[in-house]
Amino acid sequence: MLYTVGEMAKKLGVLPSTLRYYDKEGLLPFVERAEGGMRMFKDVDYEFLKIIGCLKSTGMQLKDIKVFIEMVQRGDDSIDERLELFRKQKDAVEKQLEALQTTMDIVSYKCWYYETAKKAGTTSAPDNMTEDELPEDMKLIREKIRK
Repeated sequence: MLYTVGEMAKKLGVLPSTLRYYDKEGLLPFVERAEGGMRMFKDVDYEFLKIIGCLKSTGMQLKDIKVFIEMVQRGDDSIDERLELFRKQKDAVEKQLEALQTTMDIVSYKCWYYETAKKAGTTSAPDNMTEDELPEDMKLIREKIRK
């Protein structure tokens, strides 16, 4: 099946201008054009565009995504390079997850803190709690925050 820019953009959940920009930047060398120059996407292009979106969401820059696309076009001789690229991105995503977990811990702690303060009518209640009075999950987070 063939899709127009608008149809593919809708399927991907992006703006049509995003796909046009990707094409302008050389990220879509595989996209065919109909008579009159209109871009036409295939089902297999959807899968590739999902990979581009995935790499973009990891924080990879478009110039590096373009390098990946060039590797794919070279064929099997670039398998090792592509594997290394994805291993590096996996490491980057793991670091992002760790950072997000720290953020989530702090937000969770602050929710607990203000819920406790609201019940007591003062922020001095959670501030003055001893370690034994803290919920187990908040002890570790409080310790991280205070470091």
